[in-house]
Amino acid sequence: MAATTIKLSELAIGASARVVEYPKQGAAFLRLREMGLLAGTSVTLIRTAPLGDPLEIKVRGYHLTLRKVDAAHILVEPVPVS
Repeated sequence: MAATTIKLSELAIGASARVVEYPKQGAAFLRLREMGLLAGTSVTLIRTAPLGDPLEIKVRGYHLTLRKVDAAHILVEPVPVS
């Protein structure tokens, strides 16, 4: 794992990242895989709800809403702004 790896739930609004790791088993794993959130996939945090939960991300051209507790299990590597 790279030293710059953070939880998806910690990504700043408007920032982009690449998925490095996510749960390998359980219902969350299956749901995330079916929605196209795989290792190597680029995501952008669009916004959070007023109280910080849930999070809205853009992945593979569509917007996906995740609970913060689920996003905390997804490790991402922030993409530097060009």
